[in-house]
Amino acid sequence: MRVSRSTLAAAAASTLPLVAQAASLQSVCTTSNVKNALPLDVAEGIELDSSSVTTNVVTNYSVTDENYFPDATFDFCNVTLAYSHAGKDDRVLLEIWLPTPDNFQNRWLSTGGGGFAINSQESSLPGGVMYGAAAGQTDAGFGSFSNQLTSVTPIANGTNNLDAIYMFGYQAIHELGVIGKAFTRNFFSVAEKSKVYSYYQGCSEGGRDGWSQAQRFAEDLDGVIIGAPAIRYGQQQVNHLFPDVVEHTMGYYPPTCELEKIVNLTITACDGLDGKKDGVVSRTDLCKLHFNVNSTIGKPYSCAASSSTEMLRKRTSTTSTVPAQNGTISAKGAAAAAKMLDGLKDSQGRRAYFWYQPSAGFDDADAQYNYETGKWELSITSLSGEWVARFLNLEQAENIYSLDDVTYDTLVQWMELGWNRYGDVLQTTNPDLTPFQQAGGKILHYHGESDNSIPAASSVHYHESVRKIMYPDLSFEDSNKALADWYQLYLVPGAAHCSPSTSQPNGPFPQTNLAVMIDWVEKGNSPTTLNATVLSGDHKGEKGELCAWPQRPLWKNGEMDCVFDQESFETWQYEFDAYKLPLY
Repeated sequence: MRVSRSTLAAAAASTLPLVAQAASLQSVCTTSNVKNALPLDVAEGIELDSSSVTTNVVTNYSVTDENYFPDATFDFCNVTLAYSHAGKDDRVLLEIWLPTPDNFQNRWLSTGGGGFAINSQESSLPGGVMYGAAAGQTDAGFGSFSNQLTSVTPIANGTNNLDAIYMFGYQAIHELGVIGKAFTRNFFSVAEKSKVYSYYQGCSEGGRDGWSQAQRFAEDLDGVIIGAPAIRYGQQQVNHLFPDVVEHTMGYYPPTCELEKIVNLTITACDGLDGKKDGVVSRTDLCKLHFNVNSTIGKPYSCAASSSTEMLRKRTSTTSTVPAQNGTISAKGAAAAAKMLDGLKDSQGRRAYFWYQPSAGFDDADAQYNYETGKWELSITSLSGEWVARFLNLEQAENIYSLDDVTYDTLVQWMELGWNRYGDVLQTTNPDLTPFQQAGGKILHYHGESDNSIPAASSVHYHESVRKIMYPDLSFEDSNKALADWYQLYLVPGAAHCSPSTSQPNGPFPQTNLAVMIDWVEKGNSPTTLNATVLSGDHKGEKGELCAWPQRPLWKNGEMDCVFDQESFETWQYEFDAYKLPLY
């Protein structure tokens, strides 16, 4: 049922004394308190269901070895509730973790998901509570927190579920923040004159979620932390199929060990270009300038038999096995790798998209081994195949099952179709962030330089688009300085997709971004470098600093300096002449 105005008045009378007196978590984490704190008329068309409220006290909750926040143990109040939209027969679930009253620091944190999931299954929520923030996730109305967008669209073959796509694209995260922040203010009886700071943190699809909020809802968030964002959905999702088409066109499917060896040799060759031999490629730009994949031809490779599991969606996975592999890197293997590294171009040689940096894994290119024929065969990347099947062909299918007649031009056409069909909801590349900047918002944007799922150049290209659109009359130096006042990009040396890389474990990862953001927003301490920590391997626990783009790390006499050089900068610049419209 909808919350009444008298209920809200009761909340003010009943909740304020409890929290003001620093009551125990057990005394405030009750269904009645939560119902009383539900915000009345939080937004036009949103109807909160007070009968849906559940509460649960959780004590001594511990998190360890996480990428996005340090180890911690804490207590919290777990709240779930539901709401609907006026005139629609829908039901959206929210889960909110509330810190103990004595630990609450007037903060709210919204979180996002990954792949086709709009949430991270509670895994991101501890990163708010440990910093004194109430933190929340949404199911976007997909039926449960474990359901993804792909479970609700298309409704039937040929019939898209546009309501679900728009909820996924930006609306559900927006409503999570609006409801969550207002509810948090009521629950903790924050005085009207006191500010509740609002933050967002997410990586991959969660990173795109963050941009969707900064681009559309300028005054909602004080600080946005964006990792490896899956923006340019039209291009990004199809791009995973590029290696499959390379292999299919060449008629050669490299053994997984062959491509793995090429990556390892690349890391070895490019490791010291930054002035420090540590097993981490901190300057993939210098690697592009000085390393030739053909130098790997003839080098031996050997891998033991293994099995791997690929997560297709939550609770759904597929396991494949490969035999022991021994051989030498072939000219065809090196040619396939070089073609992939160059990125997708159409039949006229016009660029359609970029690829991963050298030292990133070739996971999208993984072939499958046929034990009956003793040969390596095509394995169509599931995430990209499902995008084409469900969102472009509008079929209730989990993959496309053939690449016959699929050319590089076909991929470009698919990219344009996705761009045109979902440009207003999933592309998420509006480079004019003037309203967000004028509202005083701050953005920390980071991307693993060896990301093997979303090209690091994707983040650089968007940063450069924002700089050029917002500061067209300033010099390169002055425009970067003006932008860094409120939006900073950091490339993470050696890091893979939203995590450290297993092949470059000594690379430090920015684990305390929310702490950095809080210091920036609430105390005005703008970062000049970004704190990072080695999270695995022999150097686990070592601290490091990351350079703010466009500066790049360079080591001299054991000390890191952040430098700029034009030749390296140019390796990150791309012209997408396969399209008539600008691709931001």
